[in-house]
Amino acid sequence: MCPPQRTRRPVPVTVSADSLDVKKSDMDATDPRDRVDDIIAGWRLARPDLDPGPLEVVGRVIVLARHLEQSVGEALAAHGLTLGQFDILATLRRHGPKGGLPPRELLKSVVLSSGGMTARLDALEEAGLVARRADPEDRRMVRIELTAKGRRVIDAATADRFAEARASLPKLPPDDLAALAGLLRKWLAGLSGPEG
Repeated sequence: MCPPQRTRRPVPVTVSADSLDVKKSDMDATDPRDRVDDIIAGWRLARPDLDPGPLEVVGRVIVLARHLEQSVGEALAAHGLTLGQFDILATLRRHGPKGGLPPRELLKSVVLSSGGMTARLDALEEAGLVARRADPEDRRMVRIELTAKGRRVIDAATADRFAEARASLPKLPPDDLAALAGLLRKWLAGLSGPEG
C-alpha cells in the first residue's frame, strides 16, 4: 500500500521591482482561487518532483491574454476590423493625418507580428481604408496612406479600443496598476531584440 501523498503548500514568494516588495503572505486572505491555482495544485500532486510555481505568473498571463484578445476582438468587430488590421491603421494614424509609410517602415512599426502584412494591406485597400501611393521622393517606392474613410474608421475604432482597454483593467488602486505596468514593461523589454 502506498503512503498517502501530502499536498505541498505554496512557499511565500517575494517579487521585487525597484521599491516594490510584494509577498504572497501579504495578500488579502480572501483572494479568490482561480483555475490556475487548481492546475498548479494538480501538478504538485501528480509531479511533486517538478516546480509548477512559474505557472502562477505565466499561466495567468496566457489566460488573461486569451480573455483580452476576445474582448478587443469584439470591440473592433463593430468597426469591421481585426486586431491585425487595427494595428496597421493605428500605426499609420500615429504617423500623421494620412500615415504615409513605406511598407518596410510600416512592418517595423506595427505592434503585432508581420505575418500576412500584404494580405492585410490588400484587404484594407479593398475596403477603401488605405491607399498605395508612389513615394514623391522615389517613384519606384510605394507609401501606404490612410484614406479619409480610413481615418474616420481608425479614429472611431481607437476611441472604442481605449474604452475597452479601460474596462478590461483589473479593479486595482492606481499605484498597483502602475506597479503592474512597470513589471510587465520589464518583462517585455527583456524579451525584445535590439530594436526593442
